Amino acid sequence: MSSQDEQLPAEAAAPEAAGTDEGMTWWYRWLCRIAGVIGGVSCAFAGLWNCVTINPLNIAAGVWMMLNAFILFLCEAPFCCQFIEFANAVSARADRLRAWQKAAFYCGMAVFPVMLSLTLTTLFGNAIAFATGVLYGLSALGKKGDAISYARIHQQQKQMDEEKLTGSLEGQA
Repeated sequence: MSSQDEQLPAEAAAPEAAGTDEGMTWWYRWLCRIAGVIGGVSCAFAGLWNCVTINPLNIAAGVWMMLNAFILFLCEAPFCCQFIEFANAVSARADRLRAWQKAAFYCGMAVFPVMLSLTLTTLFGNAIAFATGVLYGLSALGKKGDAISYARIHQQQKQMDEEKLTGSLEGQA
């Protein structure tokens, strides 16, 4: 095998790794994961507490919240679900999702029980799971640019506006 053949698999794997990174720093990725685990714990306890009632909508919201907790654990902390055979496969697939997809999924998951039963338990229980979705959504927006590039863009737009204005004034004269 030549040195070119050895470099091809490494180069082929590089775009896939770059696609999953999406510019997230290691500490922000861990922050999102920890928020997901804490959101799962919050959903599990609040969902269990929500099920201790005779109102069917509260029970449905509580069951949905416990399902949310299971999904959050499965996606963000598969080591918590070692007894499930497909946990690592689901976690690997969730890691390949883009940040905006995770954000939409987690926020949608957290809003549904609140729509079923609007109580303090469902609000507070889903707040951290929703915050996890917001964190992923913020990472999908990308890094903030520097002031110098914004000043250049603003200056170029100002020059273009002045040129259009002078061009329209010359056309009228």
